[in-house]
Amino acid sequence: MGASLSSLTESESTAANGGRPSLGDIPENCVACVFMYLTPPEICNLARLNRAFRGAASSDSVWDSKLPVNYHQLLDVLPQRENYECVRKKDIFAALSRGVAFDDGNKEVWLDRISGRICMSISTKAMLITSGEDRRHWNWFPTEESRFHVVAYCQQVWWFEVSGSVKFPFPPDIYTLTFRVHLGKFHKRLGRRVCNFEHTHGWDLGPVRYELFTSDGQHSVSEYSIHDSDQDDASAYLKRGGNWIEYKMGEFIVSSSDPATEVRFSMKQIDCTHSKGGLCVDSVSITPSDLKARKRKGVGVSTHQ
Repeated sequence: MGASLSSLTESESTAANGGRPSLGDIPENCVACVFMYLTPPEICNLARLNRAFRGAASSDSVWDSKLPVNYHQLLDVLPQRENYECVRKKDIFAALSRGVAFDDGNKEVWLDRISGRICMSISTKAMLITSGEDRRHWNWFPTEESRFHVVAYCQQVWWFEVSGSVKFPFPPDIYTLTFRVHLGKFHKRLGRRVCNFEHTHGWDLGPVRYELFTSDGQHSVSEYSIHDSDQDDASAYLKRGGNWIEYKMGEFIVSSSDPATEVRFSMKQIDCTHSKGGLCVDSVSITPSDLKARKRKGVGVSTHQ
């Protein structure tokens, strides 16, 4: 079978192939119809086969099926306001899948390259942090482990609260919100990643409350102890050197992108009977709920995003 496929792709036409059929004989519009059922990476790989496949892979009808139904609204957040009516849909998909920063670079939206669905990340720089301006309690440090290249570090507080909001024309879908946090402070030493847990305390004394609200009345509340891991206990987790953990806040449903959906969210531990500290807070992500296979226990562990 491999030899037969090889012979089909070696020439562009039947005449050039000694009368035998080849992939070059398939009409471009037929190839385009097939491409509508494939993922963008698969389309790009097949485009290298021959001229008909390359032409079909650039067809607006193919890429229109990969773009969100409201992609025109998404173009409004692009920093360069070009006349996208004259741009190929393939190039629009490429521009949106690379990621578009907005709100002074503190929020980023992009298309998943496989499904073409909307994903978003919101930096803690765009959030309200209680006592966030007091350097005794909070500070910021740069890191390549964040999409935004900077994370907030809670050194010690009694009242822990981080909140934010976003208003965006999300396409119809079911979305999950997660907070991305890290116990301890990390840095590079002699090329190796090292974690410091000097200030990490208090998170095992009470759960953190996660809450989200939407402009159409949806509301979700969840609580997790910040050290919870589905693999080990807290002490074993610290011995592993620390990882980024994603805590699920909840889900919300969008049935229409007009009007835009406003989402408000918060993460808080306001039990003032004890202090807590030694926690990095990176960002909030908003992702279609079934986009990635995740463990649905409220906690997902990752080393980098």
